[in-house]
Amino acid sequence: MGKEAKTNAMRLLDRQKIPYEVLEYPCEDFIDGVHVADQNGVPREQSFKTLVAIGKSGAYYVLVIPVELSVHLKAAAKILGEKSVEMLPAKQITAVTGYVRGGCSPIGMKKAFPTVIHETACRYDRIYVSAGRLGTTIALNPTRLAEVCGARFGNLCEEREK
Repeated sequence: MGKEAKTNAMRLLDRQKIPYEVLEYPCEDFIDGVHVADQNGVPREQSFKTLVAIGKSGAYYVLVIPVELSVHLKAAAKILGEKSVEMLPAKQITAVTGYVRGGCSPIGMKKAFPTVIHETACRYDRIYVSAGRLGTTIALNPTRLAEVCGARFGNLCEEREK
């Protein structure tokens, strides 16, 4: 087997000497984060998906939330200082981020966008996010993720009753 092909996210982490673990799973098309977590055999509550939103101002934002939850758009707008935000249409993800749907990492997008990571990430020593391509996930410390993305933590979701 040849040398592992690095994604933009991995190269950025390497440059900043931030430790991470790579997990690969079979995937040719988009699958949701719950199925990715299950395929990787990792806890769903530690698995996060990367969403891109656009504010009323026209600015783009990156929202990193647990795979089992949905973003609360009013809460996101308040945290971001926007009148309102809406999700970026899936067909625009590649043009805006440089990544494909299902392989969108919060690290290494075409441009650095303001990023918020759901506050539950702070409960864990490591969380799982996309590595920047379908079939590849990275595990890393959430504080280090925030550091590399210039992100802050906030409550982006309404948690479900368990």
